[in-house]
Amino acid sequence: MADFSKESCPSVKNILLLDSEGKRVAVKYFSDDWPTNASKLAYEKSVFTKTLKTNARTEAEITLFDGYIVVYKFVHDLHFFVTAGDDENELILASVLNGFCDSVGLLLRGDVEKRTALENLDLILLCIDEIIDGGIILETDANSIAGKVATNAVDGSVPFSEQTITQALATAREHFARSLLK
Repeated sequence: MADFSKESCPSVKNILLLDSEGKRVAVKYFSDDWPTNASKLAYEKSVFTKTLKTNARTEAEITLFDGYIVVYKFVHDLHFFVTAGDDENELILASVLNGFCDSVGLLLRGDVEKRTALENLDLILLCIDEIIDGGIILETDANSIAGKVATNAVDGSVPFSEQTITQALATAREHFARSLLK
């Protein structure tokens, strides 16, 4: 059996979904490079400002920023970012970004804009969890990601976002129990 260390796997520092003003919609950090909330907000503002004037609407753009590789794409009024160390492979990061953008598009049924994203924030956060775990890239195929999120998000006939607290806790307990049995 091969010995794989965490260092040998491509990894991501953060994944950001910001609105057209640079405000958070959904963000997740996987490293201690930004130890405080203030430093995270400052990073988000500076990366947003640096990329604002670019035209990353048709395909992903790549930039080197503060010693990090940032891959980003804009869809309507949402700005998608994936940040990694400067030694990571840009093509892998671009596939992570495209997987994130495309799976969000599938889950939001093509209505990729801030209002819909906020109404379905649970699905977007689950989407991030399906793509990356602890900074390690798990999946980049949008159909697979959206399928797993849709499967995990529905308990019977009640959409995840409309479950009562009791139903949501029961669903969470069930998923936790399943993960322990794997």
